[in-house]
Amino acid sequence: MFESLSERLDSAFKQLKGEGRISEINVATTVKEIRRALVDADVNFKIAKDFTDRVREKAMGEKVITAISPGQLMVKIVKDELTELMGNTEVELDLKANPTVILVAGLQGSGKTTFSGKLANFLKTKKNKKPLLVAADIYRPAAIDQLKVLGGQIGVEVYSEPENKNAVQIVENAVKEAKANGYNVVIIDTAGRLAVDEVMMTEVANVKAAASPQEILFVVDSMTGQDAVNTAKAFNERLDFSGIVLTKLDGDTRGGAALTIKYTVQKPIKFVSMGEKLDTLDVFYPERMAQRILGMGDITTLVERAQAQFDEEQAKKLEKKIRANKFDFDDFKEQLQQIKKMGSIKDLLGMIPGVGKAVKDMDISDDAFKGIEAMINSMTPDERANPDLIDGSRRRRIAKGAGKEIQDLNQFMKQFEQMRQMMKMMNKIPGGAKGLKMK
Repeated sequence: MFESLSERLDSAFKQLKGEGRISEINVATTVKEIRRALVDADVNFKIAKDFTDRVREKAMGEKVITAISPGQLMVKIVKDELTELMGNTEVELDLKANPTVILVAGLQGSGKTTFSGKLANFLKTKKNKKPLLVAADIYRPAAIDQLKVLGGQIGVEVYSEPENKNAVQIVENAVKEAKANGYNVVIIDTAGRLAVDEVMMTEVANVKAAASPQEILFVVDSMTGQDAVNTAKAFNERLDFSGIVLTKLDGDTRGGAALTIKYTVQKPIKFVSMGEKLDTLDVFYPERMAQRILGMGDITTLVERAQAQFDEEQAKKLEKKIRANKFDFDDFKEQLQQIKKMGSIKDLLGMIPGVGKAVKDMDISDDAFKGIEAMINSMTPDERANPDLIDGSRRRRIAKGAGKEIQDLNQFMKQFEQMRQMMKMMNKIPGGAKGLKMK
């Protein structure tokens, strides 16, 4: 995401490479490039100008210390200003009420229904809540079916009245149902249309009046750029929503919506949603996003995702096996499966500082591990548990069974053996294996 913007900003900072100090001339040149990069990213010209004026002012007011080059200083200033532009700090949902009512609004096609399912999953798994999904889109029959499918996948109940064409009535009944049956969060999926119109706005305003929600989340397709910002403005004037959800962020190479929507409507971005998987919903952290835009990575999110997938018992068992030099192919396969649960492989690599730029033009499939898994699956239980058993004839059989060339298997076996040797060396260092333990 934000590839175009990241490249342009990187190019702008290179203007200062080799400069010994900050000067009015080199700052002016860099700032001009930054402004162009923002405008090309579909950022409103006035916002881009205000942003770069603040960057220039801060840069010229700084005394450059010898340990920091002008280029590094400019990156820090831009990171701080981007963080401020996108909201400065994360803003959590208000979940104090019982039940907490969350109204989900937005245009048709923005990803409201999928987000509602993701939010229910997030609240159930991360916040220990018992959510009830409400199908209040009375115009699109497929929306009710879609919500029921999503609810079934995550084990969350869906309240619907397919024959009822009164959204307000459905919502009132759903809230009563939640109170009677111990649901502590009600998530209302409302109807959307292809463009902002009076009928939709009136209906969603009536639903708001009937439900008295603690949270109103406006869902917007980030790929629509400045149109998304304008739509948010129109919705906010009628609904006074409490937060924004940016969907399809993984397909947004420019970033205009993410950068300017908070500035325009003065409401926080609360979540970002990427892909169709129901666990691909992240709380929006402005500073982390600014770091990723500038190619600085996002190690904090990477660690959090890892901690969410690796349970403590598993980690302890794995540590014991590594200490005893008994790490085998079954363990390796288990680790691969845990990594796959963390999200898109390319997205994960992009969170490692410096790696994002290196892989941006590479086509890294989420099926990248399939060949390795096929080779492991082609082994017998004894071979997986005792890698040293695998001689030449066994290798030929395993490669054939996995539909791979013998060279592919040999390369994988060599890499696996190198990894085992490295683990063995770590065991010789006092406390070395502890570094592998999930904290």
